[in-house]
Amino acid sequence: MRAAFYRATRPGWQGLYSQGVRFIERGPYSHCELVFSDGQSASASWMDGGVRCKRIDYDPAHWDFIELPAHLEPYARDWFERNDGAHYDLLGNVRFVLPWLPDSEQGWFCSEAIAAALRLREPWRLGPNGLAAVLASIYPQQQEQGGAACPSQHLHPA
Repeated sequence: MRAAFYRATRPGWQGLYSQGVRFIERGPYSHCELVFSDGQSASASWMDGGVRCKRIDYDPAHWDFIELPAHLEPYARDWFERNDGAHYDLLGNVRFVLPWLPDSEQGWFCSEAIAAALRLREPWRLGPNGLAAVLASIYPQQQEQGGAACPSQHLHPA
């Protein structure tokens, strides 16, 4: 199992949103996925209507990966199966810009869902860049960028 972090920019308003996430978080990532050993990906996505699992063809030029220990997969998979269809927490995501907004108790944004599935405490605090930094700290030898080890400054920009 591995975590995948999106560092490319899509066209249109989605690209503007991606750039905004990266600017506010001061990092290279705007979205993340959890990739199970069978190739199935799980996350929460505004475009897909919330928490979901699906197949994704990852372009290594657009994604960075952090390998995760195999013992985390059964609980993470179960978490996504139990929460499949939960709505996307747009207010929770916007909370990174407007901190007085409440977090949804029923919905999830991408990094929050993955952090919860990995049993990290207070997952609502983590955007994609924060989650990448936490996972890179816990599993420092497991970082990949386009199939090669990530340079540390890529995960922790100055």
